[in-house]
Amino acid sequence: MDMLIFLLAIPLIGAVLTLLMGNERAKYAKFVALAFSAATLVIAVALLFMQDDYATMGMNEVWIKTDFFQFNFKLAIDGLSILMVFLTALLVFVVGLFSYEENDRPNYYHTLLLLMELGLMGVYLSADYFLFYIMWEVTLIPMYFMISWYGGPRRHYSAIKFFIYTHVASLVMLLGIFIMVFTAGGNFDFAAVTDYMSTNTDKWFQTAVFGLLFFGFIVKMPIVPFHTWLPDAHVEAPTGGSVLLAGVMLKMGSYGIIRICLENFKIGAVEWQWVMIILGIISMIYGAYACIGQTDLKKMVAYSSISHMGMVLLGIGCLSEIGIEFAVFQMFAHGLITAILFMVCGLAGHNIGTREIPLLGGLATKMPKWAFFMMFGFMASLGLPGLVGFVAEFGILYAFWEFIANTPQMWMLVFGMLSMMLTAGYYLWAMQRTLFGDLTTKIDFEHGVHGGPVHDISKYEFAAMAIMIVLIAFFGIMPDYATRFIEGYVSMFAGVF
Repeated sequence: MDMLIFLLAIPLIGAVLTLLMGNERAKYAKFVALAFSAATLVIAVALLFMQDDYATMGMNEVWIKTDFFQFNFKLAIDGLSILMVFLTALLVFVVGLFSYEENDRPNYYHTLLLLMELGLMGVYLSADYFLFYIMWEVTLIPMYFMISWYGGPRRHYSAIKFFIYTHVASLVMLLGIFIMVFTAGGNFDFAAVTDYMSTNTDKWFQTAVFGLLFFGFIVKMPIVPFHTWLPDAHVEAPTGGSVLLAGVMLKMGSYGIIRICLENFKIGAVEWQWVMIILGIISMIYGAYACIGQTDLKKMVAYSSISHMGMVLLGIGCLSEIGIEFAVFQMFAHGLITAILFMVCGLAGHNIGTREIPLLGGLATKMPKWAFFMMFGFMASLGLPGLVGFVAEFGILYAFWEFIANTPQMWMLVFGMLSMMLTAGYYLWAMQRTLFGDLTTKIDFEHGVHGGPVHDISKYEFAAMAIMIVLIAFFGIMPDYATRFIEGYVSMFAGVF
């Protein structure tokens, strides 16, 4: 049996087992879920060392076949999907290790985590459009219940808003998929559709269908002006939900643009190129500027995700090998960094009782371990050299400079620099107000939110965040261990656009 099927089967089995654990055994759900997520992570790590075998991996079984169309249960992996598969397995394991929400209906909480892992793995491994869309929709359901059951005071509103925005966008995406697939003869196979699209469609068809798919994907990323669901979802979601939402679910959008839009519609991509670039720049600047005005740490990090995903779209919009390569690397880097950022924000609300920046201050002396992880996460996100965020952002800005060099649009490079300056500004300002100066008098540290004294992070929380900072530093110093996967994939775009 092919290894890839285990990446779907293990989370599914784990989800069923944790779901069936009754009240008396529910306290063990975390350890059961950790065992299954660890097994999935082991397989994902093993795949990192099997790059030469990707072409022979996968499975392709007929699922549904009629006179008009055929659905296959087809899985495949390549240099684009492997980093997302590894990131998904890693974050689900880390979230399970970190989570404190399991005190409330723990078996349901971990069931939802494993179901999200199933859907996300399905999206990144699918090589059939019907399977891809089914798995795309599967991710929405557990995230909806994660927000609605375990979220904050406005959780029901945020969950519904999240579902409406992303589901309506996916229906538009589905329309584009149907047009594309049935034009190609009713075969939902990725490779078969790509072969047909590349030689049998004209500019108008490619431009129109690219637009339908592109809309569905940029709402998922999300890109301005379709971004408003994200801050609400993040603020109300539990920490584990926020980590998976920002870390891997947003990447479904950019993954879809590369995997489906760019691979199938080379002419359409050129026609939409400047739309991608302009929307990417607007999202970068708007997201960074909005962060400055936030008083909630978690909402600030949510808006920073809009800014960083805008940078991903800018890299894709360059339509060059280096632009696409570092856009994918930024997807990976952002997933690592936002995990630790949302963990830090979640601990502020859980341990201190508030995430409001004006109420905090001087916490480095009271909670030194928490303060260290906050500083590390902020520095990684603002692009400190030596950490993974710097490599990704530098590569995208270089690709953009290469694209506009010696053109009348050369002045647009200033937007990239402005985004980086704003990012450094809001992170440093938030860090100074939260960690340094006199210890705040607006919080009762002796009688915290749980009745006892406010405490620093636990050993499980420390272990989860330590894993992330090690990887953020490792891939910042040795980015080749990630980019070598992407380089093999993006070579298909050499000289195409």
